[in-house]
Amino acid sequence: MKIAIYSPYLDTLGGGERYILTIAEHLSKNNEVIIFWDGIDINNQAKERLNIDLSKVTFKNNVFNSSSLIEKYQTLKDFDVCFVVSDGSIPMGFSKKNILHFQVPFKTTPNLKNTIKLLTWKKIIVNSNFTKKIIDKSYGVSTTVLYPPVDILNLRPLEKKNIILSVGRFFSPLHDKKQNILIKSFKKMNLKAWKLVLAGGVDKTSEEKIKELQKSVDTYPIEILPNVSYSVIKKLYGEAKIYWHGAGFGEDEKKDPEKAEHFGISTVEAMASGAVPVVVPYGGQREIVDEGKNGLYFYTEDELIDKTLELINNQNLLDNLSKNALEKSKSYSKENFCRHLDEIIN
Repeated sequence: MKIAIYSPYLDTLGGGERYILTIAEHLSKNNEVIIFWDGIDINNQAKERLNIDLSKVTFKNNVFNSSSLIEKYQTLKDFDVCFVVSDGSIPMGFSKKNILHFQVPFKTTPNLKNTIKLLTWKKIIVNSNFTKKIIDKSYGVSTTVLYPPVDILNLRPLEKKNIILSVGRFFSPLHDKKQNILIKSFKKMNLKAWKLVLAGGVDKTSEEKIKELQKSVDTYPIEILPNVSYSVIKKLYGEAKIYWHGAGFGEDEKKDPEKAEHFGISTVEAMASGAVPVVVPYGGQREIVDEGKNGLYFYTEDELIDKTLELINNQNLLDNLSKNALEKSKSYSKENFCRHLDEIIN
């Protein structure tokens, strides 16, 4: 098959990009896959930061940036399948089988223009039941949930250290990972024998935020690691005992669902490495973490502190939640993702 792929967000290389690039990697094994992209060369970065091999994928000038429907039609009509990541808008689908993907639970009102455009899309896939609920209502459709891929086979517990880890991009006010709240809470705990590590992607817009976070660290045992390699992240996951995820903290999930965690790949990666997640139970995090079984929830800074200290001071609880987290993570394997993807295409 000849397959086209387009996402407007490839230069960020976050969890959503892992999703669409894993599709490209998997399908390129037996098909001709073309990614339409005019941005920076992401081949090496995808390998280094996401452990995704795009060596069999071809990159071409981005026809999706063209204002000409005729040009798009002429370019895409011979493709058997076309995957597009939506930025909230609905493009026209021109290939033989068009598959639209929503990573963000955009809130909008169904309208005639979008309804007509959606008729050109064979399938609409989303990354969680949380996203499905919002998108189905907003666009008047029935979407299919395809949970994101997690590289379970390459993640495992290592010799555990007194590390609390949080992984997430340091930019995008629309989807803030709340690293400032995590730093503030850790400082209040005043833990001498523990370290907080914050790792994640950085772009030009986040330089000021990084400076502010680094300034707030003071002399506390807190490390900020921007744009680190996959091998470093994997080691951190394996060594961390506890995983913090702050996306959605202080937000109104019903009013602004896009500010909640849409799924939470990094949470699953941490669980697959034996780290116990302590998360805000909004969005997709509720589907991953079961309170008291494989992780803990927090709504306030005090709860984050109290529940973390409970884990630190109760080794049996930490061990039991870690074991269950590891087991739950297997549901989101890359193999399951690829198998379900093939079912959707065929």
